[in-house]
Amino acid sequence: MLFGIISDTHIYDRAMELPKIVFDEFSNVDLIIHCGDITDKDVLEWLGDIADVIAVKGNMDYLNLPKQEILDVNDIKIGIIHGDEVFPRGDRLKLRLLGKEMGVDVLISGHTHTPFIDDCKDILLLNPGSPTVPRCNIRSIMKLYLDEKVSAKLIPI
Repeated sequence: MLFGIISDTHIYDRAMELPKIVFDEFSNVDLIIHCGDITDKDVLEWLGDIADVIAVKGNMDYLNLPKQEILDVNDIKIGIIHGDEVFPRGDRLKLRLLGKEMGVDVLISGHTHTPFIDDCKDILLLNPGSPTVPRCNIRSIMKLYLDEKVSAKLIPI
């Protein structure tokens, strides 16, 4: 399976549209995961035209979404959160501990607007960054591959 991962789109409050490359890169995915700060339902509709979407609520969202989700795919448990409950923002040790508490193999979060892939051996931590308002030198999204092994690829845009 192939998942597209996106976060912190902030449509209409900080950006007016998703870059076209997001749609191109996600055109072949089985599922899209949005880690929150969507800020407008249009984003979920646009992404939903490509594939099924699972989204969680970010600290800037008014949408009625869950704060976290856990997917079980091919015996791999994937946790999805925004990450605003982790202080300081993006603390990987706290993310790892939260993932262990949730009982997941992969924990996907957003909130930092800065991407990372961190294989902690007992849990894979992922953050796709932001395709619209990054806090680093690249706008980005991510893909998660669930084949013989679990792997992720950062996609600068």
